[in-house]
Amino acid sequence: MVALSAWEKRAVDLSGARQDLLTIFRGGLARVEGRAVVGDYLQRQPPQAGCSLIAIGKAAQSMAMGAIDILGRRVVDGLVISKAGHLDDDELHRNRLRGLVGGHPIPDEGSLRAGQMLLGYLSSLPPERPLLFLISGGTSSLVEVLTPGVTADDLRRVNQWLLASGLPIHEMNGVRRALSQIKGGGLLGAVGKRPVTLLLISDVPGDDPSVIGSGLLVPTVAPPDTIPGAAWPNWLQALVDGGVPKRMTPGCSPQIHIVANLAAAQEGAADTARSLGYPVRINRALIDSAAETAGHRLAMEMLDARPGVSIWGGEPTMRLPDNPGRGGRNQHLALAAAKVICGRDDICFLAAGTDGTDGPGEDAGAVVDGGTLGRGQRAGQDVSRALAGADSGSFLLSSGDLIRTGPTGTNVMDLFIGLRLGGNQSDG
Repeated sequence: MVALSAWEKRAVDLSGARQDLLTIFRGGLARVEGRAVVGDYLQRQPPQAGCSLIAIGKAAQSMAMGAIDILGRRVVDGLVISKAGHLDDDELHRNRLRGLVGGHPIPDEGSLRAGQMLLGYLSSLPPERPLLFLISGGTSSLVEVLTPGVTADDLRRVNQWLLASGLPIHEMNGVRRALSQIKGGGLLGAVGKRPVTLLLISDVPGDDPSVIGSGLLVPTVAPPDTIPGAAWPNWLQALVDGGVPKRMTPGCSPQIHIVANLAAAQEGAADTARSLGYPVRINRALIDSAAETAGHRLAMEMLDARPGVSIWGGEPTMRLPDNPGRGGRNQHLALAAAKVICGRDDICFLAAGTDGTDGPGEDAGAVVDGGTLGRGQRAGQDVSRALAGADSGSFLLSSGDLIRTGPTGTNVMDLFIGLRLGGNQSDG
């Protein structure tokens, strides 16, 4: 048997490390998967009577199935609203649930139809029927009832501007609430005095229920003109200044419970890393800066780290050019990190969305290493051009570093996981 050279052995080690990063990421997802966390909560705190179920968000079907697992026919009926490709209509029908598809990440006519169907469904229920609401990220786009004077074209234009603006999620949702009859607690009027249990998978910093899904069942007292933010275009300011949305009077105070969040995903990833034999460091500071800046900083931290796994989380921002290329914030962050670790044979790094999507495509993010830049450049890609044009996905496709998970049944922001091997390494 021919002995491997030192470089060949390091390449084998790095290939295994990349697979370990994917395993660690999947461990984080499993800890916050909607079916599991809803089932666990309802096993401990089951409702005392039959209920109707309303699940909205990217994890809506997964959360709904968690309720069915535990409650069975105590779920009398229900409505499940999610994005295209995230619903199994046959499974829903077998369990007395109806599925609706809304637009995401840009709300569309489907989102408006879902809003009207939601109001109609609530109005059809017996006035004393308990309600189980299951809300996850994506809700803000998937269901909407607009305030008078705001059109579907306005809604589309606003959300396109918001997604390209680089604003943090709480500011984006503040704008969305200003144009909606159901956000900011507006849906409570349609709920009436029915008892409500609200289970949330948090995709926002601080796990604020008023921000998750733009707070359909959580009243927001701030009027639209106090929403913080950057200098808005005149047309957007005019929409926001159009008046406080006409909302129905709340009739109940829901029991609110966070069943999954970023911290739980980080712990799940850490436990998986330890089971693989790695020392682990969880960095609790939220990563919410510009994606390129964050990628550079996290990679620099890996250069100084001791061997083992480092875990961060958050939701970095991106300000998009007029004609962005392929990819999202996680791919952008990963490519920026790849520039820093170029030539290293002891570091690999993962950045991915826990919902399985990153930007408008189907990729969740990327795993990069010291050879990423070389592989992409040999395929004709230019890293500076890719970063400047928000086209990191094209570079990472060429380098073979993209991750695709499909729908994950959860959404708790993004995970960033770095792995540094022990022993000797090249300084590249």
